[in-house]
Amino acid sequence: MFTIEQIDAAHAKVKTGADFPLYIREIKELGVVSFETAVRDSRTTYHGLHDFSASSGPVFEDLEIAGELNKERFIACLKRHQAGETDYLTFCADCAANGILKWVVHLESLTCTYFDGKGQEVMTEPIPA
Repeated sequence: MFTIEQIDAAHAKVKTGADFPLYIREIKELGVVSFETAVRDSRTTYHGLHDFSASSGPVFEDLEIAGELNKERFIACLKRHQAGETDYLTFCADCAANGILKWVVHLESLTCTYFDGKGQEVMTEPIPA
């Protein structure tokens, strides 16, 4: 079983979105099969085998999630983050400003799905391995 401390150690190595694939590989090796992150404060619940889960506390003060989704602007912010142009807090603020409530990562399928404030799927994208 993994611990939040192990996951935090792996996450500490992530400086920009360009580092995300390495982080995914590392936590997958720890036994994480999926996780869900709330944009509001970055609380994350990590899931492992046999219904095991562990949750982190908030990472920052609550962000206000925009009531309307701006998918095009969100995608532009996502691309900048993936290119290493923004840090994690900036990316979360960009998500909030554009109506993204949370994301869910599945490590078996290597996908990340983003959801709006109504719980609707906005987009799913592959995670480079």
